[in-house]
Amino acid sequence: MIAKRIFDIATVILTLPLWLPLILIVALLVRIKLGSPIFFQQVRPGLHGKPFKLTKFRSLTDQRNAQGELLPDDQRMTAFGRKLRASSLDELPEFWNILKGEMSLVGPRPLLMEYLPLYSDRQKRRHQVPPGLTGWAQIHGRNNLDWPERLELDVWYAENRSLTLDLKILLKTLTTVFSRKGVQGEDAATMKPFRGN
Repeated sequence: MIAKRIFDIATVILTLPLWLPLILIVALLVRIKLGSPIFFQQVRPGLHGKPFKLTKFRSLTDQRNAQGELLPDDQRMTAFGRKLRASSLDELPEFWNILKGEMSLVGPRPLLMEYLPLYSDRQKRRHQVPPGLTGWAQIHGRNNLDWPERLELDVWYAENRSLTLDLKILLKTLTTVFSRKGVQGEDAATMKPFRGN
């Protein structure tokens, strides 16, 4: 885990000239297209399920119904927001979570706190490693996977993790992002909620 942490910090710092200008550009575009706030923050489970505050760029509007409740995601998703997610640029602020030690470059994606009691004993093993910016499931279908497939891929990574595997995943992630495959489910703005096994 120490080697993985050193690798994460070194990679993020060395690539800062590449991603910092992108963050500034995307922040400006989000402010123009969607207004404030620019960032979306939500508590997610980290290593061993410990909560942390995930930071992403906002990709949905704040449209509400007559009762003041937020509309469903697919009704709040704009063309800009869809492109932002398809490019995965909405994830760039998570570099801050990585520098803070709450996330890693590679690991199971941090899902929702409400999912924790729904996992089987085997699926809980996905939390034996820090959550990642990208992961084994992300290069094998991303949101087009069903939940059992996705969680099993997360567990496989937790059981087989290595720096060599991390490098393979990072390289494959670049091609996956550029091809924009599997960013969203076929009939939803975001992946359907996990309801348990």
